Amino acid sequence: MIIMALDHVRDFFHSGAMSFQPDDLARTTAALFLTRWITHICAPVFMFTAGMGAWLSLRRGRTKAELSSFLVKRGLWLVFLDLTVLRFAMTFSLTTGLVLVSVLWALGWSMIVLAGLIHLPVRWLTVLSAAVIALHNLLDGIQAAQFGAAAWLWNVLHQLGVFPVAGAQVLVSYPLIPWFAVMSAGYCCGQIFDWDPDARRRLLLRLGSALTLAFLIIRAINLYGDPQPWTAKVPGMAILSFLRVTKYPPSLDFLLMTLGPAMLLLAWFEGKQFRFSNPLIVFGRVPLFFFAGHFLLAHLLAFPLAYFRYGTAAFVLHLLPSLGGDAKLYPPGYGYSLPAVYVIWVGVVLIMYPVCRWFAGVKKRRRDWWLGYL
Repeated sequence: MIIMALDHVRDFFHSGAMSFQPDDLARTTAALFLTRWITHICAPVFMFTAGMGAWLSLRRGRTKAELSSFLVKRGLWLVFLDLTVLRFAMTFSLTTGLVLVSVLWALGWSMIVLAGLIHLPVRWLTVLSAAVIALHNLLDGIQAAQFGAAAWLWNVLHQLGVFPVAGAQVLVSYPLIPWFAVMSAGYCCGQIFDWDPDARRRLLLRLGSALTLAFLIIRAINLYGDPQPWTAKVPGMAILSFLRVTKYPPSLDFLLMTLGPAMLLLAWFEGKQFRFSNPLIVFGRVPLFFFAGHFLLAHLLAFPLAYFRYGTAAFVLHLLPSLGGDAKLYPPGYGYSLPAVYVIWVGVVLIMYPVCRWFAGVKKRRRDWWLGYL
C-alpha cells in the first residue's frame, strides 16, 4: 500500500508525468524509471493475496456457497467504487472527462469470476490458473478491431483500448485476462497456510526463486512472454529495457518479475510479529479505505501546492494531463521534480496513518455488516 502511493503521487505531481511515461527510454532517467518499476509489484500482490484471503475465509467457517455469495457482492461493490468514488477522487467529476476503469474494477470482476471457479477441484484450478498466466500472451496478435461492434469486449478482456459508452470515452486500463487467473492462483496457494510454518517458508522460497529465475531466462531469450522485446540499442538503457515489461494487460514476464520476488518477501515475513500500531498492519487492515483516501488526499494537496507556486489553483479542478486531461488547461511545465514527489509521497503516507489507524480501530471494535466492505 505504501509503495503503491508513490506511483499515484508521481501521477499527480511529477512534471514528466504530464507529458511522457516513465518507461519511455528515450526520455526517462534511471531514477524515474525505477520509481515506477518498484511499484509494479503492487497490483499482482493485491490480486494474489485477495485470492489467498478467499481461501482463508473458508478456514474461518464459511461454506463455498457463502464465499461465492460474498465474492459476488464484494466484487460488484468494488466495480461500483471504481466507477464512482475512485473516479471522483482522480477527477473531481462523475460526468466529464475520460472514464478510466482501473484496478478496483479488475479486482471486482476477478472476484466475481473466482466466485464460480472456487467450486472446481483445487488441482484443476491450479492448472487452469497457471495455464492462463503462462499462455495468454498467445492472444496478443488478436486485435479488438477484428470483432467489429463487439470490439469493446476484447478491450475489457485482453487489449488496452478506448471505446464509447453512452457518449463517454471509456479506457479499461486493467483488462481481465490474466488478472482473474492471478487471483485464482492466490486462492490455490492459500492452502499452504494450513501447513507447518517451516514447510510453508521453504515452499515460498523455492517457488519465489523459481519464478524469478524463470523471468530472467524467458526475458533473456526474448522470443515469448512480453509484446515488448528488450533491446540494447538505446545507449545506457539495456538493463532498463530488459526490465520494461508490459503491465496493461500484465504479460507473463511482468507477472514472473513481480510474483517471484513477492513470494520471497512472503517467506521473509514468515514468523515475524508486528504491533497493531505498525504502519504495515494499520494500512493492511484497511486497504480499501487507504486506497480511496490516498487518491483523494493527493488530489486535494495539489490545490495548496499549485497556489503556492502559480498564484492560482483553479486549473486543478480539471482532469490532470497525466490522467488524460487537456494539458492546455494547465500552466506550461506544470509539475514538480522527482525529489519533490518523494517528499509529497512521505507527506501523504504520514497524513493517512492516523486516519487509517482510527478507522482500523473502528473496524476492530464494531461488527456492523457494512464495515466488511471497507
